[in-house]
Amino acid sequence: MAGDVLVIIDGSGVIMEWSREAESLLGMPESEALGLPATRLFTVGEGSHGEEVVRATGREGDTADCELRVRPVLRDRAVAWEIARQPVEAADRTGEGGIGASVLEALFTQSPIGLHILDPELRVVRFNTAARGMNGVPAETVVGRPFSEVYPLSDPAAEEVVARRVLEDGRPVLDHLVRVRLAADQGKERVFSTSTCRLRDSEGKILGLAISTVDVTDRERGFAHTAVLARVRECVGRTLDVVTTCQEVADALVPRYADILAVEVVDEVVRGEDPPISPLSQDVPLRRAAFRSCVAEPVHPVGDVRDVPFETPFGLALSDLRPRLLDLTTKSAWLTADPARAAAIRAAGAHSLITAPLTLRGTVLGLMCLYRCGQTEPFGEDDIGLALEVAAHTALCIDNARRFTRERTIAATTQRRLLPQSSSAQPAVDTAWLHLPGDRGASWFDTIALPGARTALVTGSATGHGISAAATMGQLRTAIHALTALDLAPDELLARLHDTTGRLAEERAALPSADPLRKETLTASCVYGIYDPITRTCTIARAGHPAPIVVDPDGAARVCDVPAGPPLGSADDMPIAPASLQLAEGSTLAFYTAALLPETDAEAAPGRLLSALGRSGRSLQSLCDDVVYTLGSHPRGDAALLLARTSGIAPGHVATWQLSPHATAAGEARSLARRRLNDWNLDEETISTAGLIVSELVTNALHYGSPPLQLRLILEQTLTCEVTDAGNSAPHLRHARVVDEGGRGLFIVSQLAHHWGTRYGRNGKTIWTEQVLTPH
Repeated sequence: MAGDVLVIIDGSGVIMEWSREAESLLGMPESEALGLPATRLFTVGEGSHGEEVVRATGREGDTADCELRVRPVLRDRAVAWEIARQPVEAADRTGEGGIGASVLEALFTQSPIGLHILDPELRVVRFNTAARGMNGVPAETVVGRPFSEVYPLSDPAAEEVVARRVLEDGRPVLDHLVRVRLAADQGKERVFSTSTCRLRDSEGKILGLAISTVDVTDRERGFAHTAVLARVRECVGRTLDVVTTCQEVADALVPRYADILAVEVVDEVVRGEDPPISPLSQDVPLRRAAFRSCVAEPVHPVGDVRDVPFETPFGLALSDLRPRLLDLTTKSAWLTADPARAAAIRAAGAHSLITAPLTLRGTVLGLMCLYRCGQTEPFGEDDIGLALEVAAHTALCIDNARRFTRERTIAATTQRRLLPQSSSAQPAVDTAWLHLPGDRGASWFDTIALPGARTALVTGSATGHGISAAATMGQLRTAIHALTALDLAPDELLARLHDTTGRLAEERAALPSADPLRKETLTASCVYGIYDPITRTCTIARAGHPAPIVVDPDGAARVCDVPAGPPLGSADDMPIAPASLQLAEGSTLAFYTAALLPETDAEAAPGRLLSALGRSGRSLQSLCDDVVYTLGSHPRGDAALLLARTSGIAPGHVATWQLSPHATAAGEARSLARRRLNDWNLDEETISTAGLIVSELVTNALHYGSPPLQLRLILEQTLTCEVTDAGNSAPHLRHARVVDEGGRGLFIVSQLAHHWGTRYGRNGKTIWTEQVLTPH
């Protein structure tokens, strides 16, 4: 900063430059002064001739012994204010026409800043050469006329109010933006930064106003473009949905930047598939993903899929990935290639168009079209750069959404394949299920046939997102199927499933540190119940899962009193306790995941669920649908509902005998079984095979078990033979040698039966077999 200049102040009154002279005058270093409001360090007072002057104040508020001069200067194409030292006596000398006259002459002939002098009636008295160049009008048509009539102001009344306020109170208005449309610019809007000061003579009489002007159109357009881009970056990409992302960019730009905006996306991209490589083939259809207009309705509705004619700016932009800026006021041959769009352009009064391709890494995702209509200023060359930046950000957000859509589709497909594909028929149980996919967690359900006409009912949920949650769900469901083959009690099965989940969590914790899956805690919940139609009891255990609901045949619904166990895979090692329920024939059991209840109404949702399930006389599938209708809002994650309506087995289809623990027990059992199977009208082959199986099972129990012995036959979809004894020794399938006299019993049973196995109870074990019945 040269000479006696002390300070430079920007248009908002903040100190932006501070000289050494200012440090010595006010005793404040540059580091403390920069950024302070000028009003803290300078005051406006009365000069020696009664005029307003600026004086500096020290740290303690003492006024300096000199008056300061203030003048406008140009800094970075904006008006700033320079404060310089001017001793009182020097001010007296310059006021008599010496230096002062020279300064005025320079301002009116050489200054790059436009200067206008108005009289108290706000009429133009004089303006300098810079102002004449800005206005593009001759002096004789300006001088003597009110400034609001001379210049094509966007809001003349508002500007007149500002000028009269300065005349009245004398406070200057700095860096005030004024918008005009000059004839020389063909109606385009220009923006000027104006600073208005009141003029008074040595006696204090008001002479008028001095208005300095600087053309800041480029600066303001740059600011506006920066604001538009900032809004796009803030508002676009907040969701991971392709169509929603496209609508976000339309909402961000209309009407702030464009009057109409349409976004069209390659149809494959909307479905999550990979975008095609540039150039785009002519037979690749585009889907209208978003549209917004403040002047007209769309000619092609959102969701419409169509090809884009190659011989149009839209087709060319998709071919060479270059934007187009078009003047729609001139006749163009390309409009004939798309008559419907041409008619819509004329109806909306559109006069300017930018087509910007949505491209990323050499692939084509779609096209963005921006229109301006009516009195809105046409797009300029600098708008192309902004449109490309907006298109680049939008393309990146669309691709992120596409990738998420693809991953979600893969996860949903994987999970769907891992769930039961149909509701299989079970003895004495009718079932129906409902699965509501979500972005959080992975739920599953199962009905598994167990020996003795029993049915296992399962629902569960694994934490996580996407494909990892689906994979965890598949692992746990497979583990349950493996554990049911051991015919474990519900609490014991969940305890082993808890250990399995813990091992899976350990494997996840051992993943490389860069793997994001390592940071996701693996836990799960599950409820497992076994329904026995012979005793009409259901034994249930749960781990971190909601308790099931039971609905009596009369429609009364209640939550089952089942003790809560810790979630699977958690550090809590509390034991899991089962509960047994006695169910009337026609009762309905509801197993569901916690995500089924909406988070927005967590307190009222369980009551509404009970109300929906308590509607008697409805089919199970109708009840599933009623639950969704009643809850009313989308679940808070992946949700499942399993309904099971129970019934019993006809007493005549179950036969039970207590056997004597003697060598004759096998023959006795074979005879009893044959008579009952004849009563059931089974074929001779089935009867003979069953007799041999019963004989071998009883013989095995006599040799290796403990009394008492019991034989039970169950006729349902299969024929089940069960032999129970009080021993706890595990049966062992042996392959006897030729010279061995025994050891072939279980081997023979395994060859004759369709399935066989062992289950353990409190008072011993049961060896069971199942035979497939020959249809009559």
